[in-house]
Amino acid sequence: MQNISYFCIVKRFNSFFRAYLMAFLLSLTCNAVNAQPVSEEILQSMDSVNVSLLTCGPGHEVWSLYGHTAIRYNDIGRHQDLVINYGMFSFRQKFFILRFVFGLTDYEMGIMAYNDFISEYQSEGRWVKQQTLNLTRDEKWAITQAIDENYRPENRTYRYNYFYDNCTTRARDMITSHINGNVLYAENQTKGMTFRNMIHAYNGDHPWARLGNDLLLGVKADAEASSEEQQFLPDNLCKAFDDALIINKDGKRRQLVGVSTYLLNAPAQVSESGIPVTPADCSIILLIITIVICLIEWIFKKVLWGYDAILLTLTGLAGIILFAMIFSQHPTVSLNFQILILCPLSLIFAFPVVKKLRKHEIHWYLKVLKYLIATAVILFAFQKYDQSVLILALILLGRIVSDEILCTKKLGKQ
Repeated sequence: MQNISYFCIVKRFNSFFRAYLMAFLLSLTCNAVNAQPVSEEILQSMDSVNVSLLTCGPGHEVWSLYGHTAIRYNDIGRHQDLVINYGMFSFRQKFFILRFVFGLTDYEMGIMAYNDFISEYQSEGRWVKQQTLNLTRDEKWAITQAIDENYRPENRTYRYNYFYDNCTTRARDMITSHINGNVLYAENQTKGMTFRNMIHAYNGDHPWARLGNDLLLGVKADAEASSEEQQFLPDNLCKAFDDALIINKDGKRRQLVGVSTYLLNAPAQVSESGIPVTPADCSIILLIITIVICLIEWIFKKVLWGYDAILLTLTGLAGIILFAMIFSQHPTVSLNFQILILCPLSLIFAFPVVKKLRKHEIHWYLKVLKYLIATAVILFAFQKYDQSVLILALILLGRIVSDEILCTKKLGKQ
């Protein structure tokens, strides 16, 4: 999700078109007012309705790296072809970035014309796959009513969560919760998958986005995800639907998906590397600089405390962000062992540590930080860090050990 998201997006439609579509959906249910049970005429009208799951390929923007999911509602009899989309948001919302980071982002359900939807994805060079669902008249009518109810102003907004409640899971639930029976998915063939390694499959060509995701995601992102949890990714849900069965209440079985087809085939694309320097490159450069500084210190028997001040300040600032994540409503970011490396206390103790180093003395905080970093490295067995973070941990440990040795020798001579 982030990254995560850290995402699913389609541009907002204009107010006139939105009002028009809303009126259409309302008209579908107005015919059934006070009709208990639903009239045969209404059910027969569902024969001209096709409900499909649309899965869209990744885009180039950070928020579109993981694809998108929507529902196509095509009423051939009424010449109405609509796309139900749960990925509507606006960067113009107040404090959007902060709200997203703390899990307070509100997304909306939106409806747009199918032609507008497909044109947008065509212009972006993204593929779109359609899975037409094998639904009964009653199920189509139930979904029609649910869409209408969900689109009411008081119902269309929801609190977005990238892993557990996003545009893909909302589309899935709209379909599966209105089926007269149970959906049986094929046995999961990707055992041992975690949220972290699933999103790694999509952001591998975007190392800085990957680093951002890995920094914010905590240990819970490395827990094994269930088959249902894996469906937060559009492509995973698409594959799950392909092999899914509907078990009717009378025990009969039918395929969930009737026909699958690609509405758009993505053109061949050359992978874009983006920023030429990767986080791993930067960390290796920093490691080389650290080694050079340590050699200079050993040659001239002098502690270059300014370098320590820079390291403590920068890692402390990064640590404040990780500390803030403790209060986020995202369930996978609150417990993050990387805070032992990017420790916010380093910002507080940077001045007293430097003050001691200038006197060739070691402040007790450096000794504590050394053990915190060593502990974080051990905890890598439970939470995976980006390789640049591991290199940074090595740099910090090396600096502390070097300072301890130099200060001890200096004091010994005195």
